[in-house]
Amino acid sequence: MYSMSNDQNSRPTIMVIDDSGTIRRAAATILEQAGYRVEQAEDGFEALARIGDCRPALVLCDILMPRLDGYRTCALIKKSRQFHATPVLMLSSKDGLFDRARGALAGCSASVAKPFSRDSLLSAVREHLPAGDAMFTHH
Repeated sequence: MYSMSNDQNSRPTIMVIDDSGTIRRAAATILEQAGYRVEQAEDGFEALARIGDCRPALVLCDILMPRLDGYRTCALIKKSRQFHATPVLMLSSKDGLFDRARGALAGCSASVAKPFSRDSLLSAVREHLPAGDAMFTHH
């Protein structure tokens, strides 16, 4: 199991929310190999229940999930005083104008197209991490 908080090494924590275990594991592997801490959640409800404990620097959230979709999950994260400034990137196989606009209205910072490559995922994460965490690089 992954650690529930950032340690003294200040490795940024990224929360990956996706109902597909394959997608979660793929994203987690890429991010962990790049030196990030990763918290995984199967859906929006699990993410909302755990976000306060892991305090991620950035959230990757699938759009199409059962029970609570990515747009509503993002909007609820953004309504939180503690996490309103946390970047949320949507993971989506949908890349239409409507979907991007709906994501922007929910408060998402950007979207990452699925299937994603290592480079596209890491580029999006580094671009949207808060300034202090964006300086983090793993050699």
